[in-house]
Amino acid sequence: MRAVVLAGGFGTRIKPLTYSLPKPMLPLAGKPILEHVVDLLKNHGINDLVFLLYFQPEVIKNYFQDGVKFGVKITHVIPPEDYGTAGAVKFASEYIKGDEPFIITSGDLLTDVDLGALVEFHKSRKAMVTIGLTSVKDPLQFGIVITDKEGNVVKFLEKPGWGEVFSDSINAGIYVMDPAVLDFIPGKQAFDFSHDLFPRLLNEEKPLFGYSLRGYWRDVGDATSYIQANMDILAGKVRVKGSGQRLDIVGKDIWLGNDVEIAQDAELLGTVIIGEGTKICGKAQIKDSIIGDHSAIFQRAKIVSSILWSNTYIDEDSETEGSVICSNVKIGKGVKIEPGVVVSENCLIGDGAIIREGVKIWPSKEVESRAIVSSNLIWGERWKRSLFEESKVTGLSNFELTPEFAAKLGAAFASFLPKGSSVLMGRDTYRAPRMIKRAFVAGVLSAGVNVKDLKAIPVPILRYKLQTFGEVGGVYFRYSLENPEVTEILFYDSNGFEMSVSFEKSFERIFQREDFRRVYEGAVGRITDQSGIVDYYKEGFVNAIKGEIIKEKKFRIVVDFSFGPSSEYFSTILSELGCEVISLNAYTVEHGSGVDPDRALGLLSNIVKATGATAGFWLDPWAERLYLVDELGRIYKDMDSLFLVFHLILKAENSGVIAFPLFIPSHVEDAARENGFKVKRTKNSIRALSEAVRDRDVKVVSYPDGRFIFSEFQIAYDGMFSLAKTLELMAKLDVKLSEVARGIPQVNFLHHTVPCPWESKGVVMRKASQEALGKNATFLDGVKISFNGSWVLIFPDQYRSIVHLYTEAKSSDQASLLMSEYTQKIENWVKG
Repeated sequence: MRAVVLAGGFGTRIKPLTYSLPKPMLPLAGKPILEHVVDLLKNHGINDLVFLLYFQPEVIKNYFQDGVKFGVKITHVIPPEDYGTAGAVKFASEYIKGDEPFIITSGDLLTDVDLGALVEFHKSRKAMVTIGLTSVKDPLQFGIVITDKEGNVVKFLEKPGWGEVFSDSINAGIYVMDPAVLDFIPGKQAFDFSHDLFPRLLNEEKPLFGYSLRGYWRDVGDATSYIQANMDILAGKVRVKGSGQRLDIVGKDIWLGNDVEIAQDAELLGTVIIGEGTKICGKAQIKDSIIGDHSAIFQRAKIVSSILWSNTYIDEDSETEGSVICSNVKIGKGVKIEPGVVVSENCLIGDGAIIREGVKIWPSKEVESRAIVSSNLIWGERWKRSLFEESKVTGLSNFELTPEFAAKLGAAFASFLPKGSSVLMGRDTYRAPRMIKRAFVAGVLSAGVNVKDLKAIPVPILRYKLQTFGEVGGVYFRYSLENPEVTEILFYDSNGFEMSVSFEKSFERIFQREDFRRVYEGAVGRITDQSGIVDYYKEGFVNAIKGEIIKEKKFRIVVDFSFGPSSEYFSTILSELGCEVISLNAYTVEHGSGVDPDRALGLLSNIVKATGATAGFWLDPWAERLYLVDELGRIYKDMDSLFLVFHLILKAENSGVIAFPLFIPSHVEDAARENGFKVKRTKNSIRALSEAVRDRDVKVVSYPDGRFIFSEFQIAYDGMFSLAKTLELMAKLDVKLSEVARGIPQVNFLHHTVPCPWESKGVVMRKASQEALGKNATFLDGVKISFNGSWVLIFPDQYRSIVHLYTEAKSSDQASLLMSEYTQKIENWVKG
């Protein structure tokens, strides 16, 4: 007797387990599901098998080959298209023709039913088709088959309601068929057994029967069912052959492959299957679990009711319960994996991470140390150890940062704020940030907090409004300049500053616990549109700038607005200042590939030279950052823009305090001192630098990415005001930008990053501190060691697995040598 095994499905519902394996090849008790199906057929004397393949057929073909190793004959058939279940069988009809009935079974079932009884029933009824039936507790997700007392099929119910469930018998995916049935299946087109063939046979009153199968049956349709199938095997609920040899110890049900090492004080409880070449270390505890080949379970690790595939490493003190860990996964120390979790192939879970119940992690992902993963990690490369990076939350739009996630985020944010208070919200013009904002707003309203909506607005205008009374915080939504597929959510406090670290930690606790405040209908927050904010900003802007001296110069300037909303507001201010403005990209867009600053600056440079403009200015899409181009077309960005504006200030102003992060070259101290200014050093983050303006003596703050704060106007980074202030300083000195640039000395300054795992950052800092002993060193942020006219700064990145290394020296060669020396030191410290 022949059997046709349907093994071509995509396994969509069970992803990510089927990311690199077809579903029939998923391991159950150390063997593929399909091998258990082959064993069942062989046990019933069915040795001539036809495998119908479609999705990843080479995996199945390479494993089973011609079937000789498994005691059967296997013919592999691959239809050129997805013909459906019946259409695929029709395509393979040349291999199943004859007078004898044949069996069809799904290749992804775990079952031990009596196939012989099914065949005998089929023959006794002289049926054309006999459908194997099984009873399940919840038949709603399956198709119900209703038969009479003789077994004749009288009705099919697809996706019934509970009021229609007159039977719990479902189609088990196992059939006996007479070859004549092939005449009822059209060739080379999609045709399904349940939806097409069986209803046709019923309508034409062909002998169609149903038979209740006896034995265990489970559809391995999703991750939960997959875990339960494995647990049922361990519990002896289904008669299948596992892998390995049973350990001959009374009271133990332990199955071992070859070359397994088990420490004497390891504890194995219940039924445990351990694959070949696997090592179980001291005081590890394994209960009712399956461990794949060539894996390692280290000291005090605890594995309960879980399935581990091959080449999996569970480090010390980690726990996993009721979960699936796929091949080539490394779990760090002290990790906790809750029930229902799936960690797919080639993932790295950092030390101390927590994977919450039911989370699915797709292949080749990294979870950073001490991160708490509370939702599926599908599209991004890693799950960060914290929600925030410098007062902002980022994620791949609509995949990592979904509307559902944003609504929870909004509810968590509002739960931290007083009920009935108001927050200010704005966005850029892209569709994805707008969508995420709307979902976030719903969460805020649900917690009883009101929203004042500025819609599309530059960031500096939102932050300027926050410096007045009326709102307890602000949130801004925008796409990322580095990747327009990513949305960024920026959070500000009631004064317009970036949110504090303590706020971030409290926010995350509420978010992770989902401890959201809920209010009754009458207390749900309101949305109001804010009008007059732009006029209020303009008024403060004009009052803070010396407009008359700018008007006298009648500057011709080229401004690239980067498709941002600043073009709607700032152009009028520049006109009022008497500037002739040549505008580039002065309209908004809803989607696209973002902005390439380098490409934009190259075009800006050409237009400045072609038009004879006094200068060119590039604003980022949110009007926070400013890059400059002089009248000769030279571009000033990052550190160059910082030095250029800094020297303009030194020449045009009398005195004051200017704040810079610690890593800025020491040239700024020398130049400031010569011109009657002082420099205040801060920690290296944007947030720490912003905080410097709380000191009333600080007049200017600058970060080397085009961001400036002029505290005479506001305490936020404002590219629009920085542009106008640059024009004011040029007018006051009656100079061109190129003339200022000529007075800036060459600085021999280098920056490099060194890869460093989270768990090694403490070691690097300890070694750097030891390196600084007896030397001229400071410890404001990292370790800065000064030598004779040169220095090196080492500090770990707050959010990434890297260490920053900065050097400055009297010559470029000395700076390079210093960089090479300390790069090697850090690499050696990391290696241990």
